[in-house]
Amino acid sequence: MTASEEALSDVSGAELTEARRLLVDLVSTPSPSGEETEAAERLVDFFEAHGREARIDEVGNVHAPADDAVLLTSHIDTVPGDIPVEIRDEGEGEELWGRGSVDATGPLSAMAVAAVETGVSFLGVVGEEVDSRGSRHVIESDRPEPGAVVNGEPSGWTGITLGYRGLLAGTYVATSESGHTSRPENNAIQDAMDWWSRVEEEFDPDEYLPVFERVTCKPTELEGGPSADGLSVEATLEVQFRVPPKYTVDDVREMADGQLDIGTVHWYDHVPPVMQSPRTDAARAFRAAIREAGGEPRLLRKTGTADMNVFASAWDCPMVTYGPGDSDLDHAPNEHLSLAEYDRSIEVLIDACHRLR
Repeated sequence: MTASEEALSDVSGAELTEARRLLVDLVSTPSPSGEETEAAERLVDFFEAHGREARIDEVGNVHAPADDAVLLTSHIDTVPGDIPVEIRDEGEGEELWGRGSVDATGPLSAMAVAAVETGVSFLGVVGEEVDSRGSRHVIESDRPEPGAVVNGEPSGWTGITLGYRGLLAGTYVATSESGHTSRPENNAIQDAMDWWSRVEEEFDPDEYLPVFERVTCKPTELEGGPSADGLSVEATLEVQFRVPPKYTVDDVREMADGQLDIGTVHWYDHVPPVMQSPRTDAARAFRAAIREAGGEPRLLRKTGTADMNVFASAWDCPMVTYGPGDSDLDHAPNEHLSLAEYDRSIEVLIDACHRLR
């Protein structure tokens, strides 16, 4: 008995459908970024059991190529966190609790099931939670552009995500001569703080502007103090910007660099924003499929960044992001997914794929 099978017997006293069994297996298999291998192998086993070719590439992505009119893709990795895997029913239907149940093992499992049912292509990527190395590797390879991309992230079974803000990340570094703290001149720590204050003022938003349309500035780490030899003061500030579609990443970088007078910034990560039209074939297919399943479609824009940004930077095909789960539970200590919603999302995915083929 595998570790996943042992976990399954612990969380479910009742028989599971094959789709739910795959979900429970994958949630029961820890897959934090950099440790996706066992979960990737479970996906390969699932496809091969259904007569589909599947392979793991050199960075750990799972490829199950088929009809490329549609590519269903989601990420295998999760953030760290040990949440006991269990199925609960507290009066509102069964829920699967566990790390990744929402972000994004639920969407990943639903897409694997839908890909088998419809014969479309599937891609499970690694590293989305840290550097999107899996999706970056795919677009840098010779993989042909598909007819449409459906990216798997939680939106709720009636939600269709069309837009994400982009990302710009950098490291500010400054050095100053050491001196007595009674001296009025800035040290490197003050220089870093002053630069960041000017940056925040540069991007100070209209309070009535929706968050999706703002540039959000966040310092993520600050280190500073005397150098090892005691002759200087050093400061290092890690920063991130979320970039709305009305700007390019280069626009934001130039505006931040324009506030520099002391120190330097090494910009090491950038992902462009994406905003898809609600009138693409992909968006229409999902609206129709959701209505067919008894729901009212919701068109969403998200303030974060996802692999859809990476794919859209290279491929000029219709894209949407879709998947079961409440995104407010992403990375949360109470992460859990309604199994009824998971089942309904598979129904929608199958219908939408048929409409797009």
